[in-house]
Amino acid sequence: MNRGVVSAGILLFWAGVAVAEPGKVTVHRAPKALAKTAVSSNWPRFLGPKDDATSPETGLLSSFGPEGPPLVWEMEKGDSYTCPVVEGERLVHFDNVDDVDRVECRHAETGELKWQFSYPCKYRDRYGYGTGPRASPVIADGKVFTLSANSLLHCLDLASGKQVWMRDLGKDYEPGPFFFGHGPTPLMFEGKVIVPLGGPKGVAVGAFEAASGATVWETKHPWPASYASPLVSNLNGRPSLLVFAGGDSDPPTGGLLRIDPKTGVLEDAFPWRSTKYESVNASSPLALSGNRVMLSETYTEGGVLLEYGDDGKAKPLWKAPELKLHFMTPLLVDGHLYGFTGRNEPDAGLDCWDVATGERKWREEFFWRKELGGRTYGWGFFRGSLLRVEGRFLALGEMGTLAFLDLSPTGGKIVCQADLFAATQSWTLPALSRGLLYVVQNQKDLVNGTPPRLLCYDFRAGGGGQ
Repeated sequence: MNRGVVSAGILLFWAGVAVAEPGKVTVHRAPKALAKTAVSSNWPRFLGPKDDATSPETGLLSSFGPEGPPLVWEMEKGDSYTCPVVEGERLVHFDNVDDVDRVECRHAETGELKWQFSYPCKYRDRYGYGTGPRASPVIADGKVFTLSANSLLHCLDLASGKQVWMRDLGKDYEPGPFFFGHGPTPLMFEGKVIVPLGGPKGVAVGAFEAASGATVWETKHPWPASYASPLVSNLNGRPSLLVFAGGDSDPPTGGLLRIDPKTGVLEDAFPWRSTKYESVNASSPLALSGNRVMLSETYTEGGVLLEYGDDGKAKPLWKAPELKLHFMTPLLVDGHLYGFTGRNEPDAGLDCWDVATGERKWREEFFWRKELGGRTYGWGFFRGSLLRVEGRFLALGEMGTLAFLDLSPTGGKIVCQADLFAATQSWTLPALSRGLLYVVQNQKDLVNGTPPRLLCYDFRAGGGGQ
């Protein structure tokens, strides 16, 4: 049973005996008022309201200076690679502090803590990466859903933080083994929470009632869970669940599973996986018009564009071995893909690809020099992320550089940029809701030593009342 205490007007809940201290918040300023004509939106999942890294919001900044957009508030955070999610004035963040997973709900404009839910969670991967969650929280129907690195699936009430139900998927399904822990962000569909699984029991994907956690359906297939999050897209005139599977298995296996999201019936399995054992599929599939889906992995195979025929089966239209997206989701704009490719920092760059032909139009490394502590270092976006914001390209580099980019099929250039911090592993896609941009710093700043933080920036152009 959960226990709760009220501390300074804040409701704290925990399971077991572990309680994590709330993250320290520093408030810098109030944000500008939203323009009366501005369109605003929630950010319920890490790729945004349409799972395509695109914001529908308007009334936003079109540029900023070298100091970056105005900082509204910042919070010291624990270990995680998760993206915050936002509904209205409620922001939910998920991390781990001293082997305790911590789900916090805060006021989106002030960072004020509304509630916290925590439980013991100890995880270490074999490569020494962070101990916290990889899968971002999801908000749907007044609930918050989280998946821990060791496969604990929680459903919490968004208003109060009270636990509604919990499933120990590690005990029920024995998913894994995992290279980096259980990683895909769960997907909500018609009252079900859908989770890629894998493991010796042969259940590739499971669906659970959002209201109770009861199992709705299971899809049997030998491919293990990957680090790509699933999505639902309309293919051949009906909803289709797309799960890009492929994690720790020897020999390495994986590819795109097409599943009926209502029943769990497997409709197609297209193999697409590196031949290397130490490899994963980590870039979420990109659904396009015309019953097409683009996949990419960074180790050996690269990218492929699939088309589903009337029989519901996938056939490749083209293959592009150099389209090597690692874990970012590319943006599709006017028939062209834009994304950061490359497995590691030295081979990373920003590419533009013609989606009709699979031809790469250009590649730009965006490399420059930066002074740090009296020494000069090579700097760039490396394995960055892209967000489509009011018709513009907003990039976050993996070392903390935020920039507006001017990208087209003929080339790319930086419009403006700011080094928000100098910290490695800044792989988390920023979130944007109600004109506020949330950026995650996952490691200690190399210059001033600031700890990992969640930062809220004022991205509102202003110009009117609420």
